[in-house]
Amino acid sequence: MKATATNVFETIRVDSPIGPLALAVRDGVLCALELEVHGPRMEARLRRRFGAVELKTGSERQPVARALRAYFGGSIDALEDVEADPGGTAFQRSVWDAMRAIPPGQTRSYRDLAVAAGNERAVRAVGQASGRNPVAIVIPCHRVVGSDGTLTGYGGGLDRKRWLLRHEGALASG
Repeated sequence: MKATATNVFETIRVDSPIGPLALAVRDGVLCALELEVHGPRMEARLRRRFGAVELKTGSERQPVARALRAYFGGSIDALEDVEADPGGTAFQRSVWDAMRAIPPGQTRSYRDLAVAAGNERAVRAVGQASGRNPVAIVIPCHRVVGSDGTLTGYGGGLDRKRWLLRHEGALASG
């Protein structure tokens, strides 16, 4: 019987103004970012994507954690160089790439992303890809809004989406 390789992830908790964040980093690459710290759920999701996993407590000085703290500290472009491995299908990756191309302080509609992903009629599929984004904030699904500019579904809740967009200057305060 062939031995299965174990994927080792550093897990790091980052406190933020929108609540604690849980990160899973492998070889310096962000593979998961959850807006709620639920270890067993993150581990189950990593197992579905990577097979055998081992979680080890990581350092707060990990570059991804430092970049997130800088982002929440006001350096809204601090996440641009964070390397992420979201996995996913070819279509999901095209949607997530289009999300990463949205500059901080701006938004795009689900339809805009469908066009960017090569299928203008795939608006619902873009919404589904957004909902399956395993590295929220770094792949900024919070920057995606309805065609009329309204804030629509966000896995972390609309209050968090609103906070992130205000933090980046895409929404007026108040």
